[in-house]
Amino acid sequence: MGTIEKLNEGNQRYLGRIDRELLVDTAKNGQHPHAIVICCSDSRVIPEQIFSATIGELFVIRVAGNVLDNHQLGSIEYAAAHLDCSLIIMLGHTHCGAVDAALSGHGNGFISYITEDILEAVGEERDPLEAVRLNVRHGVTRIRKEFADHPEFTGIDVRGAVYDIETGSVDWIE
Repeated sequence: MGTIEKLNEGNQRYLGRIDRELLVDTAKNGQHPHAIVICCSDSRVIPEQIFSATIGELFVIRVAGNVLDNHQLGSIEYAAAHLDCSLIIMLGHTHCGAVDAALSGHGNGFISYITEDILEAVGEERDPLEAVRLNVRHGVTRIRKEFADHPEFTGIDVRGAVYDIETGSVDWIE
């Protein structure tokens, strides 16, 4: 079976189990997610499944290494200002390829934009798990700093977490 066929088959399974009323409701009345999740693009990290969320519950921003640039910050700003989210989660994960690339110096080409951000966050740390934690803390700090003077962020909690891809558990960090 080819890739497109596999995706089409998956879409048919999705259509068989999705709440069609919820689809129509969110299409007509918009989305009202309770949390913004910034996470890695890693295919093993699926916030909607990790937090047992459905359509309209999470506003997910995915980028390798869960790093932040103006595009991600703009997405966060949009969701906070227009969707009434009460929580922002910076979600890192164990065995992160982007963190590993940064630590081993293998960030060439466009990947270097990601690895340079991660290296800024982790400094001299070379333990992969601690580097993931430092990268998450760096993201949390940056979000708080960038939006400190934005009134639409009043009352929004910004938290960091690390998802363990081996156990499926989430460890909240500060």
